[in-house]
Amino acid sequence: MLNARKKIVKEKGAAPTDLEEEVAKALFDIEVSPSSDIKAELRDVVISGAKEVEVSKSGAAVVVHVPFRVWKTVRKIQGRLIRELEKKFNKRSVIFVANRTILDLNFKRKGLKVRPRTRTLTSVHENILEDVVGPTEIVGKRTRISVDGTKIMKVYLDPKDKDKENIENKMSTFSAVYKKLTNKEAVFMFPEV
Repeated sequence: MLNARKKIVKEKGAAPTDLEEEVAKALFDIEVSPSSDIKAELRDVVISGAKEVEVSKSGAAVVVHVPFRVWKTVRKIQGRLIRELEKKFNKRSVIFVANRTILDLNFKRKGLKVRPRTRTLTSVHENILEDVVGPTEIVGKRTRISVDGTKIMKVYLDPKDKDKENIENKMSTFSAVYKKLTNKEAVFMFPEV
């Protein structure tokens, strides 16, 4: 358990929750298993947090937060890593999201001259959307504003991923997690060909 603890990086030494320790242990088990093909890439991967999000009929999803500096590594092995972790957490979907910082309009107090585009609210929410649907790709987005003013974003996923990794069943999970993280409604679908 001591080595699995190295997989968790919390700020200012905050104690990890039970779920975070469970995810870290699962990552460590995958890393040390001799049959694992993602062993080398997993060596650098650490997590900064994990939350459980309730999804309507499909149970729950585990949202794993990863520090941004290791996100590039996670992105490469995301599909295989999600498959391995979902075997360990039965009946729960696993979603990886990178930690990103949003700077408000008073960023000059932080000693910055200009606010980087990647730190705006819009940019961070767009990137969270891409993280949530990973390893599939987004091919189109439409924002529908109804008569009463509510906005619903329709997100079209890559049709070639339709039969892979039970993506069809995860659509409601994607919506629930995106709503929880950004407080925005999104509907995921495949474009009709």
